[in-house]
Amino acid sequence: MSGHTTLAPAGTAAKRKEARTVILSSYLGSTIEFYDFLLYATAAAVAFPKVFFTGMDDWVGVVAAYATFAAGYVARPLGGVIFGHFGDKVGRKGMLIISMAMMGIASTLIGLIPGAGVIGPWGAVILVLLRVCQGIAVGGEWGGAALMALEHADPKRRGFAASFVNAGAPTGAVLGTLVMGAFSALPQDAFLAWGWRVPFLLSFVLLIVGMFVRLRVSESPIFAEAVAKEEAQAGTKRKIPLLEVLRRPKALIMIMFAGAAGFGLQVVLPTFSVTYAVSKGAPQQGVLYAFAGASAISIIFVLLGGRLSDRFGRRPVMIAGLALFIAYLFPMFGMLGSGNVGLVFVAFTVALILHSSLYGPLAAFVSEQFGTTSRYTGAAVGYQLATLIGAGFTPGIIAGLYKDSGQSILPVVVFLSVMALVSIVFIALTRESKNNDLTTVR
Repeated sequence: MSGHTTLAPAGTAAKRKEARTVILSSYLGSTIEFYDFLLYATAAAVAFPKVFFTGMDDWVGVVAAYATFAAGYVARPLGGVIFGHFGDKVGRKGMLIISMAMMGIASTLIGLIPGAGVIGPWGAVILVLLRVCQGIAVGGEWGGAALMALEHADPKRRGFAASFVNAGAPTGAVLGTLVMGAFSALPQDAFLAWGWRVPFLLSFVLLIVGMFVRLRVSESPIFAEAVAKEEAQAGTKRKIPLLEVLRRPKALIMIMFAGAAGFGLQVVLPTFSVTYAVSKGAPQQGVLYAFAGASAISIIFVLLGGRLSDRFGRRPVMIAGLALFIAYLFPMFGMLGSGNVGLVFVAFTVALILHSSLYGPLAAFVSEQFGTTSRYTGAAVGYQLATLIGAGFTPGIIAGLYKDSGQSILPVVVFLSVMALVSIVFIALTRESKNNDLTTVR
């Protein structure tokens, strides 16, 4: 067993301290990973159409840039399978180190890709390949980070503990949007020539910080105990985690559709909504800062959503958030299209607060559906499939709907509302998980 873990200290106080360290590590690691991954979303809205897809109609270039954005979401389930397999076989910690390195290197290289004016369409090809690497990395990152927080936490506070991992997404969005917003203040020619690249190059600095933190945490004690039990059974061969998950495909399907709308609504905000607000007359830098400010406020509400789910259950909190978001869609786009940065800020803030009711409990909701020795694979693959169908193609689809309808917002609202209703149904059909025993090996 020495090859697997360093167990948490035995004393209660020491265990609590270790749990706090692991939760902080998961939060910081998730922040860095999502800084890189969501930075791409902002760049796809404000830079990539003019750098890699020149010579096209403005909205056609936007749709093309969002297609490269989708490549990362297509790759995320593959990352979940790869990292999940080894995370369930070898341990959570090692996979998290590898995923972070992969993400940091890919993001840094994106900042070095020559534009279409230098290497023609090859710039877009390289962009897609590196986006795939980003997708594989974040596909492995989320599952491991969520499980490390979940499996170290007090059973009565699992939703709150795991919500720190999802809080890393808006934190990363804040950092990425602030940095990109600062450089968008440059003259347009300078921004498109080199300004957008700097935020990606800064990924290497964040990689070093993240590695320092991540190397200091211990392995999951629940995972170590489960592996020890399996190996203590004479003649028992370790099972293949993916096959164990696929033997119960219902859990994957339920998670995939239950979580899809949360990711669809989440990704619409830094992509289509930013582009829409700017196209209606709001200044680009002001819109980016408005989104960054709203994301910063939402961090506390993601944690609150996780805490409420510990008290009332995962399902009621998530369903309430989605239902309110549906009702809010028309007012949101009304404010986004006002041309007023203050109203744009209010639109983003309310949207992200409502979204937090779903996003906060989601990490625990997904992870609690699986047994310990297949939990990394099940949670990672289920979560990433949800991101694929919910977020991967949504920006491109709604941009296309908007363009083809003569720039009417109605088909966009209808599409997002239907997506949210589908998720509500699947959340309601999925069993409540807040009282599940995570030590059970299924």
